[in-house]
Amino acid sequence: MAEKEPYYLTTAIAYTSGKPHIGNTYEIVLADAIARFKRMQGYDVFFQTGTDEHGQKIEEKAKQSGVTPKQFVDERAAEVKRIWDLMNTTYDKFIRTTDADHEAQVQKIFKKFYEQGDIYKGAYEGMYCTPCESFWTESQLVDGKCPDCGREVKPAKEEAYFFKMGKYADRLIEHINTHPEFIQPVSRKNEMMNNFLLPGLQDLCVSRTSFKWGIPVDFDEKHVVYVWLDALNNYITGIGFDVDNPSEQYKKLWPAGLHLIGKDIIRFHTIYWPIFLMALGQPLPKQVFGHPWLLQGGEKMSKSKGNVIYADDLVSLFGVDAVRYFVLHEMPFDNDGTITWELVAERNNAELANVLGNLVNRTVAMSNKYFGGVVENKNVSDEVDEDFKAFVAGVKDKVVSKMDELRVADAISEVFALFRRSNKYIDETAPWALAKDEAQRDRLATVLYNLAESILIGASLLKPFLPETADKILSFFGETVRALDDLSTFGLYRGGKVVEKPEILFARVDYAKEIAPKVAAIQEAQRKAYEAEQPKEPDPKITIDDFAKIKIKVGEVIACEAVKKSKLLHETVKIGGETRSILSGIAAYYTPEEMVGKKVLVVTNLPPRTMKGIVSEGMILCAEDKDGRVVLVSPEQDVESGSEIS
Repeated sequence: MAEKEPYYLTTAIAYTSGKPHIGNTYEIVLADAIARFKRMQGYDVFFQTGTDEHGQKIEEKAKQSGVTPKQFVDERAAEVKRIWDLMNTTYDKFIRTTDADHEAQVQKIFKKFYEQGDIYKGAYEGMYCTPCESFWTESQLVDGKCPDCGREVKPAKEEAYFFKMGKYADRLIEHINTHPEFIQPVSRKNEMMNNFLLPGLQDLCVSRTSFKWGIPVDFDEKHVVYVWLDALNNYITGIGFDVDNPSEQYKKLWPAGLHLIGKDIIRFHTIYWPIFLMALGQPLPKQVFGHPWLLQGGEKMSKSKGNVIYADDLVSLFGVDAVRYFVLHEMPFDNDGTITWELVAERNNAELANVLGNLVNRTVAMSNKYFGGVVENKNVSDEVDEDFKAFVAGVKDKVVSKMDELRVADAISEVFALFRRSNKYIDETAPWALAKDEAQRDRLATVLYNLAESILIGASLLKPFLPETADKILSFFGETVRALDDLSTFGLYRGGKVVEKPEILFARVDYAKEIAPKVAAIQEAQRKAYEAEQPKEPDPKITIDDFAKIKIKVGEVIACEAVKKSKLLHETVKIGGETRSILSGIAAYYTPEEMVGKKVLVVTNLPPRTMKGIVSEGMILCAEDKDGRVVLVSPEQDVESGSEIS
């Protein structure tokens, strides 16, 4: 048996500053669909993903959380892995940049670059964006802010090591010009050439001294390796690259068949990374694909905007494969895609439930109703069958063509065109009408066989995209996934017994009644969590003179009644030789009867105000605990009303 051709596929590694949202999750699902399809094509696929765990931002967030940076990234990496697993992704390796073998190799790579003259020590002065961990010159800023993320930048100056990017720039330009497939889509290639390479590259800062959470430069203890020289090398350290002795796995898998990344980090992967590889004397990856963003209602997702959608929340409402379908099918090849809760519900109903679910359920139901669940080809054909069979048998080549171009959304559309054509075939052949004529019984059996066969071909093609759904559909007919080469041949199903009561693949949802209230609860929980994460402003300081302005006296409640249609109690309070009318919003915690006779503390020099038509001439002091429970503040011992608090 011939050895399979290796295919090495990577995603960008997720930065562990927070929980990945659905836009981040799209990338791992897209990579998984490509990896699964490549396996169907017969490749020996190795699929790597992981987490990027060093940098100033991590150090700062760990400090805010009161934990060590390692504890912080351990927790975040586990959360990333949980979501990747939830989405049923079949990665072969999950690398972390805190892995000991990765750190050791990065140190060796840095030292090699230094010893061969690619790295030199200097100093950097410019504008620094902490979230992006990037230095910028004034001219590169957009409206005075980071050109990548739009956040504030701060002046920074520090000693650093620099990589001589210009030394390899001409070689990289030549490679891009002679390998048109290297950067995809083409628009990304043009952007890199015109905006960065052709105007001339500046030397790249590759170490930092202003923080400690990074891989130490082993020959200069003040420095840690800067994020991009650290993170980018994961693609080779993860498969066994060693400066001195690369592993057999590395020799087998490198160069990578595909680096799948977001368009916002295309520069690092098509300029910095290839130049690092050239300096190492290693071949460049075959292709870098910068996919577009998935935007929430047309905006980039941001916690501060309160518009973040997380994969696990979507899955809790729609299921894994409905979410996989949406992100894979709704993302254009080049332009940004849009996601909203309403759109996911709409696609679930219109395409998954109506087109696919309805087709499968009708076919199984008719097979049970008319033939006791037995599907058999009686070969009683009609003219309409030939067009139908030809269409179904031609879908595989269309899907392969689209996937070879990484046009995953278009590939899924081809599969769903098959399902739509099958629904049309039901209308064309009208099985319910054939069932009324005993003479048409063999024709009816043939129609149901053709439908079953079309569904089985479609389900096998669907497997890389909606794996659980594909397996369920195939199991309804007692079948398993077919080899890709067999999916151009109509009629391989030998027939058999279908399941009596198939599981509903995708239930229709009522967005307004079923989904919207749950979305509101999710968003409210997110809002509270975000507010809790924000640094608290310290209590303002006051002087003793400020405090002296507040007059607090002991009062005794001598009468109390509830104020109708409100949360207020109306107390009559004796304070020394006078009585006052006071309103307090404590009706949820005390009854009027409980209040009478209590000694309370009253702020007496507030201006009167009117509520519910009643004048309030002071404020009774209360305490509120973390659970929102309110209690009165009273003197520890019995003292005369009118006594002053100081």
